[in-house]
Amino acid sequence: MEVRPGYKKTEIGIIPEEWEVKSYGDIFTFLNTASYPREKLSFAGDIKYIHYGDIHTKWVHHLDVSNELIPSIKTDLLKNYPLLRDGDVILVDASEDYAGICKSIEIKNICTQKAISGLHTYLLRDKGVFVNGYRGYLYLITTVKRQFNRVAVGLKVYGVNRADLKNVLIPVPPKDEQKIIAQYLSEIDSLISSLEKLIVKKKLIKQGVMQELLTGKRRLPGFTGEWETKRLGEIAGRKTTGKLDANAMKENGEYRFYTCAKEFYYIDIYAFEGEALLVSGNGAYVGYIHYYDGRFNAYQRTYVIMDISEDIFFVKLFMDVYLKERIETEVNLGNTPYIKMDTLTDMEIRLPPTKQEQNAIAQVNRDIDSEISILNQQLSKYKLLNQGIMEELLTGRIRLV
Repeated sequence: MEVRPGYKKTEIGIIPEEWEVKSYGDIFTFLNTASYPREKLSFAGDIKYIHYGDIHTKWVHHLDVSNELIPSIKTDLLKNYPLLRDGDVILVDASEDYAGICKSIEIKNICTQKAISGLHTYLLRDKGVFVNGYRGYLYLITTVKRQFNRVAVGLKVYGVNRADLKNVLIPVPPKDEQKIIAQYLSEIDSLISSLEKLIVKKKLIKQGVMQELLTGKRRLPGFTGEWETKRLGEIAGRKTTGKLDANAMKENGEYRFYTCAKEFYYIDIYAFEGEALLVSGNGAYVGYIHYYDGRFNAYQRTYVIMDISEDIFFVKLFMDVYLKERIETEVNLGNTPYIKMDTLTDMEIRLPPTKQEQNAIAQVNRDIDSEISILNQQLSKYKLLNQGIMEELLTGRIRLV
């Protein structure tokens, strides 16, 4: 590979000339960690306890101790385990997949709180090589990640032992550049976090609004009159299932083919035409509802509800909200969970007196969904941007100085 002016070739690739290559053993002191299982934890203890499972599932890059709900242990279990400090890195030593091998987080805002590192973790304390904020991104550097994967051992659970971890090499920028990189990546992280929180807030707003509108507790302006309750079987003129096996799909088929999956497929022949609600009758997505208007076909365990006399979008919305709890009480379990036609046809639907009001309620839901969809698109864009720019900055291919 050609080396550009101002760069040099190293054991881990080409990096800027003023950068160094150091190992985890050069950079960090390895400290003792506790080994208490999840059963020993509560939220009533005095010492916060960082469990490896939470690192895998809850935290990305950094753990703000002052702003997170963290399980704890009682003081008498503390023993001689070192208390965490700002800038400490906690790295997991076990993962069920390659993506999670050696995932790590950097501790920040420990303040006066007491916390220790727990089961299946390495606690790493920097010897003065990196600035605060930078360490949380180390495990995402591609050249570092490749080394983790190369030395990981195991069949169902992968782990990296301490000796091998100490030999993993990291590109190290000068501290002034570390500060700039960390600040830039932190701003993108904050933007992503804000979008994620806004999406959660929008979903909660939607849930609250729909609970009121679908029960008649709140009426949209201009609508009056008494609601009534009808069974789905009463308002649907056609209630049947598809006739085909799931593998009847054709990759380049002309018509949509609905199975019990969230996605739809294609097929060469159609059996239905018009507006329909298609309900998954079994499997992991039992009760999932598609809306479609056109020519289509369906799997034999997919319920096809057509010729609905009320506003079909309102009926789908009502079912989206309430069918799940109905299924939870009536679903037939076994190797593959499934529902019967009666679960659908006997379902009671509360209906506003006019289709206009029904459609208006459904439109409110669509508007909120549209806002959430736009936010999700923005979130995906920023995550993709972050992933790309992070690798470039942490390897020095792009410089901010």
